[in-house]
Amino acid sequence: MKMVVAPAPSDEELALALQAAVAAPDHGNLTPWRFKLIRGENIQKFADLGITIRQRSDNPFPEEKVAASRQWLSEVPLIIAVACHIDYSNTKIPESERMLSAGCAVMNMMNALNALGYGTFWSTGIATYDDEFQAALGFDSLDYRFMGFLAVGTPKVAIPKKERKSYTEFVEEWTGK
Repeated sequence: MKMVVAPAPSDEELALALQAAVAAPDHGNLTPWRFKLIRGENIQKFADLGITIRQRSDNPFPEEKVAASRQWLSEVPLIIAVACHIDYSNTKIPESERMLSAGCAVMNMMNALNALGYGTFWSTGIATYDDEFQAALGFDSLDYRFMGFLAVGTPKVAIPKKERKSYTEFVEEWTGK
């Protein structure tokens, strides 16, 4: 649900969601997930920074996309920036498993927030893949992979049921032959 407005979860509700996040599968107990909470006037700073960096890039947004992004973020009461800590000293567990673990943590958090009645939207828009943006959020590109951000709040409209393909299209029995 991209369109969320205030109120955001209370600190107690957010604590429940974050505790659900850290219950994610975690091979080697590396706890690779990292979260930054962005609220209040800091959301405007986040938007300004991301848009400025994006506009300096080789792939700037058209002005209407800049305006739409600013409008959308102006209503979001909570942003949770998401990163995966990459510990290169541990060569036993591949980076891909750490990324999957961080993704599972985010999904646990989203499910918990959704169960509490909040809307969440995982975005990789604006400047997610820019090292300067990642570093400005405190996730240097040597030690972290910035994975985007969650917009969290109260759904602006009823959440429509999304049509999905049947699982039967993706599941088959393996018989060893």
